[in-house]
Amino acid sequence: MAIDADLQQELDRLTSDNPVVLFMKGNRRFPQCGFSARVVGILDDVLDDYVTVDVISRPDVRAGIKEYSDWPTLPQLYINGEFVGGCDIITEMAGNGELHQTLGIEVPEVSEPTVTVTPAAAEAFREAAPELGEQVIRLKVSRSFQYQMDIGPRSSGDFLVESNGVSLAVDRFSAPRLDGLVIDYQTEGPRSGFKMNNPNEPVQVEQISPAQLKSWLDAGREAFVFDVRTEEERATAKIEASVHLDADGEAKLRGLPKDSVIVFQCHHGARSQAAAEQAIAAGYTKVYNLSGGIDAWSQQVDPTVPRY
Repeated sequence: MAIDADLQQELDRLTSDNPVVLFMKGNRRFPQCGFSARVVGILDDVLDDYVTVDVISRPDVRAGIKEYSDWPTLPQLYINGEFVGGCDIITEMAGNGELHQTLGIEVPEVSEPTVTVTPAAAEAFREAAPELGEQVIRLKVSRSFQYQMDIGPRSSGDFLVESNGVSLAVDRFSAPRLDGLVIDYQTEGPRSGFKMNNPNEPVQVEQISPAQLKSWLDAGREAFVFDVRTEEERATAKIEASVHLDADGEAKLRGLPKDSVIVFQCHHGARSQAAAEQAIAAGYTKVYNLSGGIDAWSQQVDPTVPRY
């Protein structure tokens, strides 16, 4: 079936005017299928800028690009006007260095990462995958430190790391971000499952419960609690140990050492989460958000604090 002339011109223009174009389901920020997400993850590891075309919002492009490339599946990657391939081909090229060569960038030197699997995690792996055959447990982590584990074939360029009798295949992009990782398995509480302790992860805001904060304060632990609500809200209800984050409060915050324990609180936790993230961006390293805010504090710790 011939492509419409106008669409032919549009595709010609897209692939010739942009060095790298990915025709995919969804967009770079929100991929709408696993194959598209995988290719986006690969490209994000090697490129700061590239163009994506969402074929879901353009049914004509979805059908036409398959005729244009004479390739039946999506996503499809074009580099310098040439069709390169789909998900499997891009994954293979990323592993063996061909993708870097096609893009004209240097293949970085990568060392095998050190990954430790605790005995508890090793037992969980063995129970989950007792017979792998030719398959391996694949472990990868994105630039935003989202972890993915699945079972599949080992790709060329993968490192095979072993710990406590467990073998894990790690791709070259994930390897630097996984160096020093400790994989544990937690069996108690609502968050049971594999737990990743990774020294390479950026500092993140931790959630603290009202009961835990109270125990800190009762024990005399040095923790600075900042209330990000309005003056009117504080007049209605407040935690006595807190400091209002007004101009004076901001001056106090700025004067604290970057490794101080800092807790932000608001009414329900949303505004304080935003303030805590700003503190992380400013370089503070031990930042907490009071989960549920003062409303949870009133219900769980001190019922004399009014709810509103």
